[in-house]
Amino acid sequence: MQLTQAELDYARVEQAIGYIAAHFTAQPSLHDIAAHVHLSPFHFNRLFTRWAGTSPQRFLRFLTKEYARQVLLESGDMLAATYQAGLSGSSRLHDLFVTYEAMTPAEYRAQAAGLVIRYGFHPTPFGECLLSLTERGICGLTFQSATERETALTQLRTTWPGATLLADEPETAAVAASLFQVPGPTAARPLPLLLKGTNFQIKVWEALLRIPAGAVVSYRHIAAALGQPGASQAVGGAVGANLIGYLIPCHRVIQQHGGPGGYRWGSARKQALLAWEAARSEPVSLG
Repeated sequence: MQLTQAELDYARVEQAIGYIAAHFTAQPSLHDIAAHVHLSPFHFNRLFTRWAGTSPQRFLRFLTKEYARQVLLESGDMLAATYQAGLSGSSRLHDLFVTYEAMTPAEYRAQAAGLVIRYGFHPTPFGECLLSLTERGICGLTFQSATERETALTQLRTTWPGATLLADEPETAAVAASLFQVPGPTAARPLPLLLKGTNFQIKVWEALLRIPAGAVVSYRHIAAALGQPGASQAVGGAVGANLIGYLIPCHRVIQQHGGPGGYRWGSARKQALLAWEAARSEPVSLG
């Protein structure tokens, strides 16, 4: 299967991010990074700036551990301020316009019997995604390569065993195209999600929705915010169980010491998401 231009662009960007992450202490030059992805510095700079909205050099600063540590040092107060303000702060990325509905206990026990899920594979700035829609909202957003499509569909079937799955890319394309756009000054229509999980998992996912774009918090901060300071490991399990990537921003949770930690869809993609958001977000005011 031939890759689209967007997929080729992200593949090069992902390679560059992996190289930067492995060599950030040496602060590699534009020439060094471009050489690693077999592009001229001019063409690499143009590609990267078009993709990230910022220069490779500035993006490099976002990816360093010093950036992660600095944000994490502030994130306790930042998270508290965000919780106090609810989701009505200054303009952010689309996740501030997300609303969700959890399945009822009866529906959960029935394993979504009778639910119709329409799905499609679509390009994003972070590689191909599988987007899954129901009448009640988005129930899945996962990342995979074109060669991993069947694995992604098997996961979708396993997650929603009682549902009817219908391939419908025309239906899902318009939603997919809107997901990674920065909203304009006018109010956006709430983007609905349909969540299926335990009560604890849904509480964790709700907490993730309150982390501002461009910010990171630790598993310990999430556990403390839920009133269960000793539940960091359980929080990690709930974060890892999230199957609505990016919209429920599990990529914004990092290790307490500032390391990026794991990510279901790869550490390079997690670092790309964090830096891409940081490059596009307004500074967070704690005043």
